[in-house]
Amino acid sequence: MKSRWIALAASLSFAGASHAALDNATADALMTKAGCAACHAVDKKIVGPAYQEVAAKYKGDNDAAAKLIDKVKKGGVGVWGETPMPPNTHVSDADINELVGWILTLKK
Repeated sequence: MKSRWIALAASLSFAGASHAALDNATADALMTKAGCAACHAVDKKIVGPAYQEVAAKYKGDNDAAAKLIDKVKKGGVGVWGETPMPPNTHVSDADINELVGWILTLKK
């Protein structure tokens, strides 16, 4: 639990923000607006990994928020298989930071 709070604090400080984590309904709306829900779900793999799996993989990684923010912005391939994730340049930094912070709080 402590590592999740550290990761959340890191993601929020990375954004230069000081606000609370998203609630599930707000996160769901933001995922839909940003297009994330086309490839990701909270609890099951669609095209990309389930967000609970992402949180579990990065649990205890103090640099997780920065890594994931960078990955969401730039896209990538290879961490979860050979299907590439496109860059999300159309999503604001604030929205990416909030979503990543929320993802890192999820549990399986």
